[in-house]
Amino acid sequence: MTQPQEVIVIGAGIVGVCCALYLRREGFGVTLIDRGEPGSGASLGNAGNLGIASCVPHALPGVLAKVPKMLFDDASPLRVRWSHLPKSAGWFARFVASAAPSRVAAIADARNSLLSRLYEGYAPLIDMAGARDMIKACGLLFTYESEAAFAGATYGLDLRRERGVAVETLSGDEARELEPALSPAVTHAAHFPGVSMTVNPQRLTRVLAECFVRNNGMLLRETVQGFDVGPDGVRGVQTDGGLRTADRYVIAAGVWSRALAKQVGSDLPLEAERGYHAMIPAAADLMRMPAISGDRSIALTPMEHGLRVSGMAEFAGPEAPADWRLIDRLTKHARALLPGLQGEVGSRWVGSRPSFPDSKPVIGPSPRRPEVFYAFGHDHIGLALAGITGRIVADLIAGRDPGIDLAPFRPDRF
Repeated sequence: MTQPQEVIVIGAGIVGVCCALYLRREGFGVTLIDRGEPGSGASLGNAGNLGIASCVPHALPGVLAKVPKMLFDDASPLRVRWSHLPKSAGWFARFVASAAPSRVAAIADARNSLLSRLYEGYAPLIDMAGARDMIKACGLLFTYESEAAFAGATYGLDLRRERGVAVETLSGDEARELEPALSPAVTHAAHFPGVSMTVNPQRLTRVLAECFVRNNGMLLRETVQGFDVGPDGVRGVQTDGGLRTADRYVIAAGVWSRALAKQVGSDLPLEAERGYHAMIPAAADLMRMPAISGDRSIALTPMEHGLRVSGMAEFAGPEAPADWRLIDRLTKHARALLPGLQGEVGSRWVGSRPSFPDSKPVIGPSPRRPEVFYAFGHDHIGLALAGITGRIVADLIAGRDPGIDLAPFRPDRF
């Protein structure tokens, strides 16, 4: 293949923007295409944590016994729309299969191989964009209100420690010394001192996108309709604005990546795992640091524009109507965990995380069309992995070894 000069990146979420910015730093001509504003999809709604401690996969040993109860328990953080269940059944079968102890350890190793380079991946982009004020070194708390919940967390905490993640176990009183807003019901906590957060994930994405444009990147607000594929390979990307051509193409379109990848030969088990959040503007200063409740399955993050209360894993398809009753559930749990929480919900959001059943993204060239590169499926850690994913994609397109074993993330692993 000839040395590439022009690259098209599809998707202006945080992963796509980081890919585009790294590629522009390499000197490629880069066009970034999205139907919406940068950061207006899943990147808008995440919990904001730069989760270096998130190496633990979502399927753990014993999950098979828990899934049926979670599906039928109205208070569960997992919901499946019954109309969507036939479409997602294969995904759940693979999800359960990935919970074997040996697979869990391998998945944790793979996720950690990227997460351990989180700050390394972001640093050049943050400096380039002048966005240091948007990153806050604050730590993260996992809270537990019952002995059962704390005991159940031991396996995941040990997986983290074994991979070099700093974890401090605390009593409830010690946790409240770090975060006085917590309820007296909190009896145990795990503190991750190395975790940072962004004060506004959508604004961070937009600031990086603005930096990309300032550095002669082209940002197109167009809807991608698909690839134009001929006998000799991809001839271009068809959008509602016409045919856009390049030497290389990067698919970083979140849940919408599945259909695009299928057009170039990869039928991948990517699901839309939808999350919800509520913003409470009056509570922006209530907490010192983010917290995740092990009992209530909610995340609380103090951002510049309010307290974000997020959670849920709803399998329903990206276009399904929102179930706004879930916002009431999230805020009810938040007020129980934070007795001093005052103020009304100012805004609410639902969006789709792109999730694979083995809790790993796909990163690398298409097996069928080597001019197309994949960078999607980061589930809950797209924000955390965006920087290092962008660097890897730029290395690959520039013909360099990224220095990371990408075998666990290959598209043909399914």
